[in-house]
Parts: sequence; structure tokens; C-alpha cells
Amino acid sequence: MLRYVCQVIMSNNKSKPRKTLLSFFTKVNDGQSSNGTSSMCNIDASSSPPKSQRVEFEKVDTPSTIDTPYLERDLGLRFSISTFPIDKREDVRMTYINMGPFQPKLQKYPSTKYGTQNRRFQFSWFSKFPWLEYSISKDKAFCFPCYIFHDKPSKNEAFVVDGVQNWKYVGCEKTCPFAQHEGGHGYSHNDAMLKLSNLKDPSKHIDKRLNAQSSQQILENRLRLKTSIVATKWLAKQACAFRGHDESVNSLNRGNFIELIKLLATMNEEINKVVLENAHKNAQYIAPKIQKELLNIIANKVRHKIREEVGDAKFCIIVDEALDESHKQQMAIILRYVDCDGFIREHFFEIVNVDETKALTLKNEICNVLAQYNLLVENLRGQGYDGASNMAGEWNGLQSLFLNDCPYTYYVHYFAHRLQLVLVAVSKEVHEGWLFFSKLSSIINFASASFKRYSELKSAREKEIIDLVALEELETDNICSLAEKFYPHDFTPNEVLALRRELEHYQIDVLSHPRFQNMASLYELCRRFVETMKSQHYLLIDRLIRLVLTLPVSTATTERAFSAMKLLKTSLR
Repeated sequence: MLRYVCQVIMSNNKSKPRKTLLSFFTKVNDGQSSNGTSSMCNIDASSSPPKSQRVEFEKVDTPSTIDTPYLERDLGLRFSISTFPIDKREDVRMTYINMGPFQPKLQKYPSTKYGTQNRRFQFSWFSKFPWLEYSISKDKAFCFPCYIFHDKPSKNEAFVVDGVQNWKYVGCEKTCPFAQHEGGHGYSHNDAMLKLSNLKDPSKHIDKRLNAQSSQQILENRLRLKTSIVATKWLAKQACAFRGHDESVNSLNRGNFIELIKLLATMNEEINKVVLENAHKNAQYIAPKIQKELLNIIANKVRHKIREEVGDAKFCIIVDEALDESHKQQMAIILRYVDCDGFIREHFFEIVNVDETKALTLKNEICNVLAQYNLLVENLRGQGYDGASNMAGEWNGLQSLFLNDCPYTYYVHYFAHRLQLVLVAVSKEVHEGWLFFSKLSSIINFASASFKRYSELKSAREKEIIDLVALEELETDNICSLAEKFYPHDFTPNEVLALRRELEHYQIDVLSHPRFQNMASLYELCRRFVETMKSQHYLLIDRLIRLVLTLPVSTATTERAFSAMKLLKTSLR
């Protein structure tokens, strides 16, 4: 009995053919054609593999192993995009978008019986509803955009998963399923259509939009910042106060800084569009903190420019201190040097708030400023202060501390200031001195009252002054002694001998040169040296002239620095 049952089972197995994947496909008639089918539809169902050849297919658990070039076109056979791995979904979506909706053109679509009538899909519907897709395997219509952006269940699930086959009602004004699917504003289909349109247009991509918006915003921010920088530079150059008493929008005078920006806005429409009330409140670039930051940046750039001009040249420092309106001790530092063009430069370099006025404290603050800009104390050849004991003290003053570090940093009690003190003292104590200066003052007033008299006096004394300068230049021994005594660190013994030979040649060459006639000062000689390129031939003479010109003669620059500070720091600021 058992043997009989086994034979029956074996015979049944032999009678049933073994099913393969191809058995699930329907052979397409030769007369039928399709548009835009993918490689998945290129499987020829009419040709089956030889019976002697066994066709095996790799087992697929998930659609993650499907490559994008072989994606199924027929929506009835497709996998949902949400079933693909997250890192592959965008590639799958873009591949389907590039291929477009599956709209095959068949000679005769399958018919569906509705009562006594047969209805079938019409190819003309693709023109009226371009988003339509037709599934050959299911004989149903689907929505291409909704499939592309289908992430979660919605009211239009039929056009994505199940498909629509209500051919009878297509074209009806109220019951057309395609028209109902399109719906109105806010429907998921319209959202999908908008997403598809934006995705197909690179200019509407979010990154492009953000980049375009960011580029425009960057240009506006730059113009707004540039306007604030221009206003800051102008006010700083003119030593004007920045802030106003009332900077509110309704104020008639909002301060120099804001009023200057308003003036620039009236002159340029592009500026007017991006500044003040037309800018974002958090990016107007007019806050006091922004003003101070811009000033600090500009000041640092100016200091770096001065440092570049100094280069490796010898320089002198001029220092003075004073109390500001807030009773803080401020120390102004001035650099004096001769630039590469032969001009004497005195530049206000830094103002430092000091806690105390002891010489050591002042020295440390000065050294910190010099070190910050890589200005070596070894290149310091002069220091100018007033007569205060903490500055000019011979043993514990500031000048003695620098002399300990660099013996050639000569202290100069301002010549003009010292001369004025001497003259005042002489005029008070000596009667003959008082008479002399009284007559001198009368002569100066008489000569300066008339331009003609002043010109005659100047012409009469000009030749005598030039002759005296020329005679002094011929004193080569005095010049060499000056280099040996005051600048032994800058002139070696061999260079002193070479300097003597240069001076001898200088008397023959330079004094007879037409460009070196009618010079009344050493400063003019230095400039003519550079202009005529003589500085390259008389290197040692040029070096000595620059060292002498480096020493200060007045406190004008420091006084101007404190005057500017008094203008900016009033009792109200």
C-alpha cells in the first residue's frame, strides 16, 4: 500500500512542470509595442531556456540588491521606494525621474466589462493627464509623482499601491477619478507635482536657493560693513567724536557716526537699501561695540604700516603722559625715524593706560608695545621725555633704564622746550637779557608785519646761512669725531676711516652739484641724497645723517596726541 502511494505521488510530480520566474510573465504579442520600457522589460518571454539547461536565480529577500539601471518600469511590479535602503532611495528616485512615467502605447489595451459594455484604457489620456502611468501587468493606472514621493499612507493610496481601473467614469465631469485625484490646492498630488517640478529644475533646489540667497546677503552685508568702515575712517582722520547724546530713531541728531552713514545713504541708493532701518536689527553694524572694533582694526593696520616703514632703520621714541577726563593716567608713545625716501617721520604709535607712573612700570609698558611689533630695543637710538624725575632721572629715571639696556639710546630733553625754559629764566634774572629779547621781539614784529621787509631780510641772511652750513660741512674731523663719540655701535673703526674718505670725495662731488645748492637744513640734504641716488654712493654719510635726524627736537606730536584725546574724551564721554 505504501509503495502504491509513493508511485502515485511520483507520477503527479512528473506530470506537473516545474515553475520558474519566467512562468509569471505573459508573452507580449508581436504586434504590440511599448514606449520607454526599461531593461527589466527586455526579458523575452517568448524564448524559454532549453530544457536541458537549468536556470537558477539568486534568492532575493529585499529589493536592496537591485541596481538602479535595472529598476522595474511597470508600476504594478515595482517595489515601493520606501523599501530601498535609505542611502539608495535618492538614487532610485532620481533614476525614475530621469526615465519619466511609464506610458506604453499598445495597439489594443485589455478591456474590462462594465455591465453590457467593454471599457479599456485610452492612450489619449496620457496627453490630458501627463502624470499618468499604465501598468501592463495589472491593467491599471497609477500616478507617477505620487509614487516618487510616497513615504507614508495617504488618501491617494489607490494611485500608488492598488491602481485605478474605473475606465467607465474617466471623462465624466464630476466622477472622473483622474480629475478627483488632481484635486485642488493642498492636495498631496499637487504637493508631489511641485516637488517633482522643483527637483527637475536645478535652479530651484534648496541648496541653490540657499546659495543664491546667501550670495545676495553676503553682498549686502559687505556693502553695509564697508559703509561703516568708511564712516569710521573719516571720523578718526578728522578727530571727531563718534557718539551722540541721543541716538534713537526719532532723534534730530543721532551722533556723527550715524549721521554720516545717513548722508552716504542719501548719495547712493544701493547703500540706502542696506543700512540703518533697512537692515536687520542684528546686523546694522552701528553699535558702539562695532565702532570700537572697527577702530581697533584700523589702528592695528596703521601700526603695522608704520612698522613696515621703519623696517630695520634706527628709531627714537618720544613719550609723555597725562591724565584724561576720567582721571586715568595715559602714556603716549611716538616713533621718530627717517624713512627710505629721506623724510623725517613722527607717528603716534600707541597710547597706553598705566596704573602707576614709576619708571620701571613705564619701561615695561613701552617694551611690551615695542616687542608686540617686533621693534628691537637694540635699534633704539634716542629717547625724548619731559623733565619729570621719573622720566629724566639720571639714576632711576626712565632714560637711565633704557641706557642700561642699550648704551646708545641717547636721552634728549626736548631742545625747543629746554631752550624756552632757558630763555625765560635768563630774561627774568639778567637785565641785559631782558633788553635783548625785548629788542629782538620788536625787530621780529617789525619785519613780519610787512611781507616785503620780511623777504628782504630773508634774502640778506640766506647766503650767509648757506655759507656757514657749507663751512661746517667741510669740518671732516668734527664729523668723524661725531660718529666715533656718539655712534660707536653703528660705525666700526674701519668705517670711520672710510667715512673720512667719503667726506673728502663729497666736498668735490656734492658741494658743486646744482641740486645741492641753496640748502638750509640737514633734512633737505637727506632728501636730496635720496632724490639724486647719492645715498647709494655715500652710504656712511647717509647713515650718519639719518642717525642725527632721528633725535627729537620738540614734543609737538605727543601734544597733538593728548589734544586729540581731550577732544574725544570729554566730561560727557
